[in-house]
Amino acid sequence: MKKFLAFTMATVMSLVALSGCGSNSSSQPGKDSASGNVPVIGISQYGQHASLDNCREGFLQGLEESGLVEGKDFTVDYQNAGFDDNITTQIAQNFSANNVALMCAIATPSATACFAAAEDKNIPVIFTAITDPVKAKLDKGNITGTSDKLPIEAQLELIRTLQPDAKTIGILYTTSEPNSVSAIAEYQEKGSSYGFTIETIGVTQQAEVLQAADNMIAKGVDCISNLTDNNVVGVLPSILEKTNEAGIPVYGSEIEQVKIGCVASAGIDYVLLGKQTGAMAAKILKGEAKAEEMPYETITSFDTYINSKALANMGIKIPADIAEKAIEAAN
Repeated sequence: MKKFLAFTMATVMSLVALSGCGSNSSSQPGKDSASGNVPVIGISQYGQHASLDNCREGFLQGLEESGLVEGKDFTVDYQNAGFDDNITTQIAQNFSANNVALMCAIATPSATACFAAAEDKNIPVIFTAITDPVKAKLDKGNITGTSDKLPIEAQLELIRTLQPDAKTIGILYTTSEPNSVSAIAEYQEKGSSYGFTIETIGVTQQAEVLQAADNMIAKGVDCISNLTDNNVVGVLPSILEKTNEAGIPVYGSEIEQVKIGCVASAGIDYVLLGKQTGAMAAKILKGEAKAEEMPYETITSFDTYINSKALANMGIKIPADIAEKAIEAAN
């Protein structure tokens, strides 16, 4: 009986020891035990449309171009909120509970949620596709990233060149979106210098956007300039159906919007923006820099994109100087 008890106690102690080792391994912050304790990057994307998808793809490319290999140096937990602020918050809280090594937030609502969820645990957050990090209050703390500030003056100049007689530009935007509010202010400040009046209609949620588009069309604007507002971009194809029928040109803010039917854009490349973000994240993961010590970066290069078919359907002729430098984006 003594031998049996001794054997039983030894077995129990061995199991406890093994259990303890497993517990310590799985609880390491930012590690994925199933992948050999590889750091986990939680990617929170506010919703699915081409611009944000390009940011994510570029981000991963930026990590790899910085020498990090997925599966070896990091693993990814990618979550999409479907433009739902409640789900955005849940995603961020889940990342925090799982102690990811770094959160990558694509678009302002995701960045705001991730920053709030990561703050207590001091998890670094890196954002992308945010126009005005200062107004979004994401410029201080253990957070950094890249701004997609629009080249608004270049856009105004492009519209004036393509539509020399236009007087009014319409813009749809989300009133709670700091990036959109900031862009609207700049349009209103600079529009008059190019002879434009800026007509705006604000919405509070995506369900209101198409009605707002109808109201904008009823105002008789000469064209619409689209921002990177996620609620608006999420239903852009439906907006274009309405504006095409009304004969109102819509200018995009980047190449993907022009691909699906906007007539033209002075805009940035979101894959390049994502790459820039990925390179910054790689420095954090390598221990070469801390997010709180890295100022956010703004992409400065932009191109002119045109959709020749969409322009022709609106009766807009392409001046030779624009045709020479522009990138054809039509699908």
